[in-house]
Amino acid sequence: MKALLINGSPNEHGCTYTALSEVAETLHKHNVETEILYLGKKPIAGCIACSHCFKTGKCVFNDQVNQTLEQLVSYDAIIVGSPVYFGGPSGQLTAFLDRLFYSGGAQMAGKLGASIVSCRRGGATAAFDRLNKYFTICNMPVVSSQYWNQVHGYTPEDVRKDEEGLQTMRTLAQNMAWLLKSIEAGRKNGITAPQYEPRIATHFI
Repeated sequence: MKALLINGSPNEHGCTYTALSEVAETLHKHNVETEILYLGKKPIAGCIACSHCFKTGKCVFNDQVNQTLEQLVSYDAIIVGSPVYFGGPSGQLTAFLDRLFYSGGAQMAGKLGASIVSCRRGGATAAFDRLNKYFTICNMPVVSSQYWNQVHGYTPEDVRKDEEGLQTMRTLAQNMAWLLKSIEAGRKNGITAPQYEPRIATHFI
């Protein structure tokens, strides 16, 4: 069992990383492997709706999106972490996720999804809601915790003082590990993944 943790902050070891690390540490205690993907500081192109990925299975921009697409089969869960900028996730992260989920959405079904957000003071729940929409459009069960998945602080040191926030991260990880093990046990006992109907897309005209 393996979870991909995406760090959508331009600060590699900032507040978002601190929260993701708390999640990773607890997952490790439950024998779930983790990999943290740092998106870096360079600009990430947004989706240009060229439909190139429909033909090739890859995005026309050959960057970390395609690298992640190639490894999707090895991940059982995806956790997305972001700082809060003006009440929303970072632009880099949403550009990355728009392209990842558009080109690889069919591969997401059945994987567990969760998001965590980091803010100094406000806007956390709006950013949290925005990120969860990626999962709920792709047949991904969303893992919850004891509170909305947020930590507060201006620096990593501040976040480490947010006892409730860090506990929320640990509880999220416990729930994710439990669900991953439950799915694995189900597979071993002959429970198969859902078989979906052909998708219907309407435009109300």
